[in-house]
Amino acid sequence: MKKLIQITCMIMASLSVLHAQESPKEEDFYKILTPSIPEGMILEVGGLTTLPNGAMGISTRRGEVWIMENPTSRAPYFRKFASGLHEILGLAWKDGALYAAQRGELTKLVDKDGDGKADLYETVYAWPVSGHYHEYSFGPKIAPDGSFFVSGNVAFGDEEWWRGESRVPSRGWIFRITPEGKYEPYATGVRSPAGISMLDGELFYTDNQGDWMGSGGIWHVKKGSFMGHPAGLRWAGEPGSPVKLTEKQFFAELDNQQVKDANGRYIKPENDPNQKNPRFLFQLKEKYPDIVQLPAVWLPYGIHGVSTAEIIKDDTKGTFGPFAGQYFVGDQGQSKIMRVILEKVKGEYQGAAIDFRSGFQSGVLRMSYAKDGSMFVGETNRGWGSAGDANQGLQRLVWNGKMPFEMYTVKAMPDGFEVTFTLPVDRKSAEDLNSYNVSSFIYKHHAVYGSPPINTEAVPIKGVKVSEDGKSVRIVLDGMRQYYIHHLDLSGIRAANNYYSLVHPSAYYTLNNIPDGEKLKVTELKTTRSGGAKVAADTKTTMEHVSPDAKGKPAAATTASAKAPTFEQVKPILQRNTCLACHAVDKKVVGPAYTDIAKRKYSNEKIVELIYKPEPSNWPDYATPMAAMPQVPKDEALKIAAWINSLNK
Repeated sequence: MKKLIQITCMIMASLSVLHAQESPKEEDFYKILTPSIPEGMILEVGGLTTLPNGAMGISTRRGEVWIMENPTSRAPYFRKFASGLHEILGLAWKDGALYAAQRGELTKLVDKDGDGKADLYETVYAWPVSGHYHEYSFGPKIAPDGSFFVSGNVAFGDEEWWRGESRVPSRGWIFRITPEGKYEPYATGVRSPAGISMLDGELFYTDNQGDWMGSGGIWHVKKGSFMGHPAGLRWAGEPGSPVKLTEKQFFAELDNQQVKDANGRYIKPENDPNQKNPRFLFQLKEKYPDIVQLPAVWLPYGIHGVSTAEIIKDDTKGTFGPFAGQYFVGDQGQSKIMRVILEKVKGEYQGAAIDFRSGFQSGVLRMSYAKDGSMFVGETNRGWGSAGDANQGLQRLVWNGKMPFEMYTVKAMPDGFEVTFTLPVDRKSAEDLNSYNVSSFIYKHHAVYGSPPINTEAVPIKGVKVSEDGKSVRIVLDGMRQYYIHHLDLSGIRAANNYYSLVHPSAYYTLNNIPDGEKLKVTELKTTRSGGAKVAADTKTTMEHVSPDAKGKPAAATTASAKAPTFEQVKPILQRNTCLACHAVDKKVVGPAYTDIAKRKYSNEKIVELIYKPEPSNWPDYATPMAAMPQVPKDEALKIAAWINSLNK
């Protein structure tokens, strides 16, 4: 009997160790390497392409083109191929030549005499520029027919410095240039289209949060489509335009919010947390279904970055990891990469975004696969700001061959979602409804810079069904909402063989369409929660973050009596309100470090006031002004303020 007790204790102890061991992180599967770069070289990477011989073509914002030979070796060789160009933000290879998108033209670069340097700089097509600093041009991307696609950033107003403008044709547009050099306007409604991509022969682009853009996202681009920003509509009536939507029609539906103060100066529009009838992009889509294009995937601001960059497909056939055929999108502001799963439902793309790898030394702008299946990552942050300690760089992401425990796919179902995994799940954890949390939210479509998540609701879970092999779970929900972003939090799921948690337990699925088809019967579902209670569904709750002051109720905390919270206590508040998207504790990111703010010795009340109504003139060395955040609840703002001021003690 004594021996049996000892054995039982040993088994229980071993199980405790198994459950207590730390789950692996993303860096345990994907390692970031930094190639050796010659001293003095500044690689503010704007374009990146893998050449047929395996070398890497690199363009820089300083107008240079470099060839990196033997890129995966210990000592790659860099050769300057071209120079003297203007802010090259894209590079492509076609028929023995490199093509670069300068600020005002598509340029063909050819080495005619074979000495390793371009001696022919040929203008394929030049488009107009007004001279505004923000008129960046991105591309080119090569279509199956050999034509080129380029996207044009908007300018900003003089007095209305926050408002995107199209001062010349091509700004706020995606346009096509034929191999013969003919220009064709293709689609409009873009604001800051930094990531134009050709995926499986179809055109996609990514945009950044800003006016009329509630958050970053990925759009499928069709000829004649409109993506949401009105600046480019100025040219929609010009000859050759395929876009059949006018400025007049747009502003008949949506308020441009151009208001002047008593001195006749324009007032920057700010988010109104008490707005009774906010407008959404899908409402414009319902009125103009063949023109308005919704994002295939929204990338929640501050969660999946702040400055969406390039999207590429994993075409490595498994040498980069288990996600072959899926997509990766970079973020310049938060210096990281997300993984994207796309599917077509009722003829439209939609899908999920999941975090993948953070920790790059500067802002991720461009990506390209090397011949060995590793991913090269081009980085820059000059004028834009980013996480990381460097202002620029070139790094390489390498899979170590180990299988991470991740959500492999997330697909919409008529009654919920089906999630597949890279490894079998522990059945007990997967059949426990407490392992899941699902909510949905949406963004406003308005002239204000960005949008907080609004109309946030918990989505009741009716039950789950785990597959026989443990590799997939059907999550049946009550109250899916078309057009809304659905946040699936699977923090309670564990792997079958080692009880590890998911490396990334959250997925954000943009539900443009709910599929038709057969729904699971209640008798097929597991409805048990840990603790023994069986439930038919969760209670629906509303989780809108509206300032208590705005509701006329007293704040829950005061600066005089509240003890300053610790970072661990305030971190969830900072994350929920997207503060960590632009600020870090002790280093400059997009905005100043919290320790630098603390040195200003503002009162707690003053910090709260600046959260609700920032004063960019206080921080003249930062290129990106802070957006007003009136949606932050007053009690949470006071906790943030108290914590910031505690850093100065």
